[in-house]
Amino acid sequence: MTVKKIAIIGAGVSGLGAIKSCLEEGPELTCFEESFDIGGVRRYEEKSEAGKPISIYQHLQSVTSNSCKELTAYSDYLFPDHYPNFLHHSKMMDYVRMYSDLSLTLCSQSKVSNIRKHSDFSSTGQWNVVVEADGKQKYCIFDGIMICSAYYSNPYLPLECFPGIKKFTGLYFHSHEYKSPEKFKGKRILVVGSWIRHRVWDNEHPQDTVLITRFKNIIKKRLSNSIINKLAEDKLNARFNHAVYGLQPHHRFLSHQPTFGNDLPSHVVAGRLLVKANVKTFTETTAIFQDGTEEGIDIVIFATGYTFSFPFLDNDSTVLDSQNSLFKYVFPPQPEKPTLAFIGFMQPVGGVIPTSEIQRLNKLPSASDMTTEIKRIRNYLEKQFVVSLRDERRVQYIDYMDEIALEIGVKPRLLSLFFWDPKLALKIFFGPCTPYQYHLQGPGKWARARTAILTQRECIIKPLRTQIVRDGQLPSSVPFWLLGASMALVIALTLVLF
Repeated sequence: MTVKKIAIIGAGVSGLGAIKSCLEEGPELTCFEESFDIGGVRRYEEKSEAGKPISIYQHLQSVTSNSCKELTAYSDYLFPDHYPNFLHHSKMMDYVRMYSDLSLTLCSQSKVSNIRKHSDFSSTGQWNVVVEADGKQKYCIFDGIMICSAYYSNPYLPLECFPGIKKFTGLYFHSHEYKSPEKFKGKRILVVGSWIRHRVWDNEHPQDTVLITRFKNIIKKRLSNSIINKLAEDKLNARFNHAVYGLQPHHRFLSHQPTFGNDLPSHVVAGRLLVKANVKTFTETTAIFQDGTEEGIDIVIFATGYTFSFPFLDNDSTVLDSQNSLFKYVFPPQPEKPTLAFIGFMQPVGGVIPTSEIQRLNKLPSASDMTTEIKRIRNYLEKQFVVSLRDERRVQYIDYMDEIALEIGVKPRLLSLFFWDPKLALKIFFGPCTPYQYHLQGPGKWARARTAILTQRECIIKPLRTQIVRDGQLPSSVPFWLLGASMALVIALTLVLF
């Protein structure tokens, strides 16, 4: 049997996960990484490499993750238990280096300049790839391509949406250019773009470990969006009232992906930060807001997000359409052969690494069926969420993971586990939906998955216990018998209602 040659574009967290998954299947791999090191957008650098993709971490030394380490990890590789729950980018890079095997066939600083179909693509599914390294070009042929280059690589700066900005005499730039506050001392700065949601939930638990559970996912599906919005907004406003702070958006909570942050309210209370309405127009030295107020400013920082592009991909509608339509956010339906995949090009409500890592399918439907499904998802997103780059590729963590896991045979068999391993079943159902759940069975079964699930609560609490407290105990949990009774009731209701 001929060994397939696969090219992986990008050695960020998605690319490294793709490498490991492919190595388990046995193809000949080559990874092309344009920069000098692994890590992609999560690697901090003091200076940009000219012409290289922008890193969202690269210019902000203080960046910390939004998702808890237990929901961010690769599914078969734990974070060290002493690591904090929300990771500084340096800790994230340490973890990525531990996960990666630097002996892999990585072509460091090899830039892919062009990918196009081979002349006999309709029969072979092969691709022509042009690579630049050390000032020279190399031509390669691959049986398959996995594009894992940065989703957040191109700063989105819609200046046309801000009348008068061109005549503003101060400095203005995208937030990716911001590194540290020293050179802005004493300046009046306007930051465009914000909303706020705490990382920490009740009992000081990371919010995603409390909210992203199978139990709550089922409950959420039985409630209307209006009820969920009301409950979520009341909960968040109990911490600080968004209307009082001037942070109340025009849309409801579920209609847009929120931004996380714990420090903003304290800065508002202390008077270090003023919250204003949307910008109506700029003058030479001021910003005029939609409520009629005006403020003198020296600098404008646009925190308006990122977009992505594929400049190396041949401009061919039979490869990818103008809307970057992807089945399951992985496969374009246009090519005659499904030998091109995009990994990590979605916005999960949860960890990026697990959702990227699981992106594989055993069998694809027809091109027409894929197109129909893409349109269905797009129509759903347009109805549910505000129009934004951030929400047009939004996926729900558990639903997306389960959907693909069922296809490849790794979704936890909860009903069976309830009878044969009730302790584990309860953890899976009521606890955070950590990626280890998808290594209990099927392809890639991991011997440590069960232990990782049973000890995840201890791993969350350990970094918080930095002093020895005599007679200290962990917060009491729900009695086991009550969890068991609840589990039985929920399973019965699930079987009846779904």
